This record gives sequence, C-alpha cells and structure tokens, in this order.
Amino acid sequence: MSAKATKRKGSPVAMDVDSGSTSKKPRTAPTSASPSKSSSKHKPKSSSKARHGADGEFRSVAASLVLAVPPVFASRPRDGAEEMLDSLVMRYDPTLRGVVLAHSRLQFLERVGRIHADSPFAVCTVGFEALVWSPAIGMKLSGRINLSSPDHVSLLVHRTFNVSIPRHHLPTNEWEFEYGAAENDPEYGATAHADPSEAEVSAVVDGEAVADEGVVAEGDADTDAANRGRWVHKVTGEPLGGKERQLDFTIVGLMVANQMLSLVGSIQPDPLSPNHVPIAAERARSPPRAPSPPLPDAVDAASDEEEEEEDVFAELMRQGANSEAAQKAEAERAEEGRRREKEERKRAKEEKRAATEEKKRKRKEGSPEKKAKRSKA
Repeated sequence: MSAKATKRKGSPVAMDVDSGSTSKKPRTAPTSASPSKSSSKHKPKSSSKARHGADGEFRSVAASLVLAVPPVFASRPRDGAEEMLDSLVMRYDPTLRGVVLAHSRLQFLERVGRIHADSPFAVCTVGFEALVWSPAIGMKLSGRINLSSPDHVSLLVHRTFNVSIPRHHLPTNEWEFEYGAAENDPEYGATAHADPSEAEVSAVVDGEAVADEGVVAEGDADTDAANRGRWVHKVTGEPLGGKERQLDFTIVGLMVANQMLSLVGSIQPDPLSPNHVPIAAERARSPPRAPSPPLPDAVDAASDEEEEEEDVFAELMRQGANSEAAQKAEAERAEEGRRREKEERKRAKEEKRAATEEKKRKRKEGSPEKKAKRSKA
C-alpha cells in the first residue's frame, strides 16, 4: 500500500494549485462530462459587483464556489474546476439571479483540498468571475418575433432566450390577428408560388440523386411563420414588429423550468397594471350582467314558443304518468301471480305430507284380516 493511501482520513491533501494565477480566456461552454452530483449541493456566493451597470441586463459578478473535484483530476485540479464551472453555463442560478453565460479568472482560494471520511473527492473553494444575463421585471428589451398565434406572440432575445407575450398584454384595440392561408391552399398556400426546380436541393452520389433534407433558409422560415398568421395594425395593416420583426417589450414576469429562464413580456402602455389579466380571469371576477329585455316585435313570438313548449312538456308529463301507472299495475299483477303460485306450492306440499302420513299409519295398523288372525292366535 502506498504512502498516500495510508494517510489519515479527513486530513488535507496537497494540491498542485497556484491560487494567484487566472485563466486567460473566459469559459463559455462545457467541453466534456458534467461534474459529480456531490458538487451540486454547493451554491455560488456572489459579491454582486456589476461591471455593466446596476440597471443593465448583463452583469459581471465576482463569485466563490465550493467544489468537490473528482479524483480523476487529482493531478490537474484546475481542469476539473473549470469543467465543473462549465456545467453552470447557460443555466439559471438563483444565487447569481441570472443565467451564467461565461466564467473567467478562476483561482483557488485554498492551497489544499480536503478529503472527508472515505470520499475520494477533494473539496476546495474557488473564486471566479461570471458573466450573467440578469433581466428584471420592468426592464425594456428587444426581441425578434418567431411565432404569432391568436393567444400569444413568441420572441427570441439575443437569438437564444424565449419570450412570450400573451394576448392580454397586447393592445387589442390597436392590433388584431390576421390568419394565414391554409397549407393545402393551391392559390395562397405556402407552396403556391414555389419553384419546382428549387423544391429540393439534391446532390449526385455514385450516379444517384440524393435529397439534401433539413436545409431551411432564414427567409423561408420567416415566410412559413408569416403564412401561419400574424398580428397587424387595425388602421395601417402594418405587421407587428415591422419588416424586420423586431419588437420592443417590457418584462412583466420570469419563469424558470429545469434551470432554463424564459420571460413574459408586454407591449401595453402600462405593462405592470393589474388590469391586464387573461379573458377567463376577467370574466370570472366581473359581476354577471343582467339579461337584456326582449324586443317588442319578438314578445309575441317568444310567448307562442313558450306556450308550445309548455304544451309539449305537459303532454310528455302525461305520457310519463301513464307509463308509470302501467308499469306499476304490471308489477302488482306479477307480484300477485307470484304470491298465488307460492300458496299453491305450499298447499300441494301440505297435501302430499298428509297423504304420506296416512299411508304410514295404515301400514302400521294393517288390514282387518290380519287383525282377526292376530286375535285368534
């Protein structure tokens, strides 16, 4: 057994670390496997030093994090720490209050790593700078529309992050949804004016034509999205977002699912007003309206219809009562028949029992000749 293996558990393990050195390039994407599960228990600590302004959507934050470096990185702990920090990239971290875009200037805050009990992981504290995308409610951003429907408008911010603007956050007094043509429409559909020679991009391999599938140009995607429908101005007919489909909005909500951040936006003049609620919720909280009185010309027709309905209803009631009475009488007759049949079976049984007893009695007493012979004897 080696000398390293005989060391007392829990004692510090020296790591070949230069705590003053920093990485030259920011780490922006993971390069290999994700870190061990034991490191996910520790959350980064942020000093909230924003480099791009307190009100900006991008912040540079100085943070520290406790990592459990796997034993495979025992000889190169910096690579292990950087790989574990890579797993934070493009994920929302509640401690940093944003999505980590990149990290840089990694340094070990301790010169030794500790091994606890029989765990082979070296626990150490590292410091780093993280570039964080940190949008906040009330902030104004710009995104590109990629999908329009009667219920919401979907956008992409920085071509990466999803934004949804629900219908109740669209000023419907100015904008209306214009439905697109059906896909199978031969005149206005998506393939109405397509050039047959450009329908597929093919290549010749060994003398055979092979279709190049999955190649979709950006203009084709825009045309496809427009064919599904779009929001247009009621007066000018201009599409929402213009030709470039760029739309400015105000953030009114943040949603985090599976460490992915998405935004809820609004283009209302007063986006944070509590009056902007879904239609179903607005109907639920609004008092019920009194029914409007019928028109004078329709009063007679309505009364005639009510009388006819009453006559039909009375007839149905009479038919139902007659049917119920007939069913009741039939049930009573059936019950009477069953009662009589039961009495007849009981009477026949009693008669049979009486006859059997009479036969036994006669057999026991015997005939008169037998009685005379017994008396002479």
